[in-house]
Amino acid sequence: MRLLGNIEAKTDSKGRVFLPAAFRKVLQGEEGSALVLRKDVFQPCLTLYPESAWNEQMDSVRQRINRWNPQHQQLYRQFLSDVEIVYPDSSGRILIPRRLLEAAGIDQGIRFIGMGDYIEVWNSQDTETPFISPEEFTASLAKLMEEPSTSQQ
Repeated sequence: MRLLGNIEAKTDSKGRVFLPAAFRKVLQGEEGSALVLRKDVFQPCLTLYPESAWNEQMDSVRQRINRWNPQHQQLYRQFLSDVEIVYPDSSGRILIPRRLLEAAGIDQGIRFIGMGDYIEVWNSQDTETPFISPEEFTASLAKLMEEPSTSQQ
C-alpha cells in the first residue's frame, strides 16, 4: 500500500471531511473500511492509519512493553486511549472528532499528506511546519542516504 500526495480539503461544520479520491482508491483494497485516527506523538497533526497498518504499529509498541512494568502499562494505555476508529461514509467522508481537530489546531482547512502506509492530517494554514526548507531537505537527504541502512519499525 502506498498513500502518497499532498492534498488540501475542508471540514464541514460537523467536522466531516472528504478523504481525497487518490487515498480512497488505495484504501478500497484494504480489508474492512475502518481507519484509525489519533493525535501525532511528535507533531501538531493527526495521523490516519488503515486498520492493518495501525495493527502493525500497535503490535510493534506492544512487543517493546513489559506488561509487568507499571510505567510501560501507563505508556501503552496513553498510546491507545487517544485513538478514534472512523469509518468512511458512502460518500467517502470521515468524521474527525472535535477534540482531535482542536488538538491538532485544525479549524476548517486540512492538508492530507500521504506518508506511505498512513496519512498525516495538518492544518492547511500551517504551510511551514510539515516541511523543511529546500536547502535543508537536500542536505538532510544526502546525509541520510550516506548512512548505513537500518530496518524500519
